[in-house]
Amino acid sequence: MRGLEKSLSGREIATHEALSGIVQLRAGASYAVDGLTLALALLAGPSRAGEWCAVVGVDDLGVEAAAELGINLDRTIVVPQPRESWLEATAALVDVATLVVVRPPARVPERVAEKLGARLRTRGAALVAVGDWPRAEVRLTATEPRWSGVGRGEGHLRARRLVVEARRGAAPARRTSLWFPADDGALRRAAPPVAAPAFVEEQAG
Repeated sequence: MRGLEKSLSGREIATHEALSGIVQLRAGASYAVDGLTLALALLAGPSRAGEWCAVVGVDDLGVEAAAELGINLDRTIVVPQPRESWLEATAALVDVATLVVVRPPARVPERVAEKLGARLRTRGAALVAVGDWPRAEVRLTATEPRWSGVGRGEGHLRARRLVVEARRGAAPARRTSLWFPADDGALRRAAPPVAAPAFVEEQAG
């Protein structure tokens, strides 16, 4: 079993190309994100690669937005309201899914995170927690959200630009700018704009 755990843990998991410059998903690891936006972005990589994925405790999952990202809903298991059984549901899905997104209903004790981490390493899966997660390998936050498409009273919101920051322990944070959604609903890295478009500020989430 130790040899199997060693071979599965650390294996690279497909990561969306827009995020590959700041984070690489790996089997056996856990990641913490500050909102569902980044959870979907991390889910998109393995799902598009054909992996089974799961989402636990997210009752407001945007199915249309997920599909636009290329998330394969036919290979995504959703448990929207596990209530007090969220941990049991998450642990069970780690056995069958490569990536599990979970939004815990309350603060997670460190001993619970450690126990689930051992299961991740054994099964070769990764966990993305919406909110805080003890000893998460990488923590990602989205800041400076700005919508484009609105002129001086005309037009409509078309695309949102975000700055995503990834922190791993005490190492310097890595940052990148993303269009999410881009004007076609996709997720892509943002090139520096030639001219500043008209933006509307909003809170990250």
